[in-house]
Amino acid sequence: MSKQKIIVIVGPTASGKSSYAVKLAKKIGGEVISADSRQVYKGLDIGTGKITKKEMRGIPHHLLDVVSPKRVFTAQEFTEKGRVALHQILKNGKVPIICGGTGFYIDALLGRIPLPNVPPDRVLRERLARKSAPELFKMLQKVDPRRAEKIDRHNPVRLVRAIEIAKKLGKVPVAKPKLLPYDIEWVGLNPSDKTLRAKIHNRLKDRMEAGMVREATKLHKSGLAYKRMHNLGLEYRYLALLLQKKISKQEMLQQLESQIWDYSRRQLRYWKRNPDIKWHAK
Repeated sequence: MSKQKIIVIVGPTASGKSSYAVKLAKKIGGEVISADSRQVYKGLDIGTGKITKKEMRGIPHHLLDVVSPKRVFTAQEFTEKGRVALHQILKNGKVPIICGGTGFYIDALLGRIPLPNVPPDRVLRERLARKSAPELFKMLQKVDPRRAEKIDRHNPVRLVRAIEIAKKLGKVPVAKPKLLPYDIEWVGLNPSDKTLRAKIHNRLKDRMEAGMVREATKLHKSGLAYKRMHNLGLEYRYLALLLQKKISKQEMLQQLESQIWDYSRRQLRYWKRNPDIKWHAK
């Protein structure tokens, strides 16, 4: 008996994954599971480049707008909800298309990375939330140097979780992956550096014109703390600095564009470790 098919679309930010996924879904009868660690949050629309209803072109999208940005949504929660979506799509005779830039989420969902069953420690998280990413990375190096070698040192959410697990278990345990029993086709979009830089620049410009600053202002007025915005990373980190008048608009755009480019490099380094991905210049 042949295995059921799943398609996974990966690549750096601004590479065109979402539009590619919709076109493919239209062609083969698929539904999209968004694998983005920030698009799961309600209200984080313009800043994350969340696909619009119009852009979906009638294709169902799962794992968007799941929770309030005021609380942390974990990889474990994503994996649980993502597998429910996977099973439902397959049950309905459709092809699941997993699409997104958060590699850790995708690998966890597919069983390529085992997740330790350690519940969140609210007291520890509140204490760690006051620390910067470099400070958190130094802490992780002390409690679990092996995990520190492979983690994204710029991601405070990942760093806090790794410290949390290490303090509970002594270190992040090494466990064998439990791959899901599907036929997985990996597609990677990798535009040239020149093309991607232009896309990042133009997309940031479009987001500003679409009201990215207004969105951040509205989020803060609705109770989203600047500290939480900072931890949401990239766009919201710099929007929080702008709203607090710690940087100018020009400084925000220059620094943010540079950080998005650096993030795209980290995404590619993560996925280049997967030999099953068939890469396409786009």
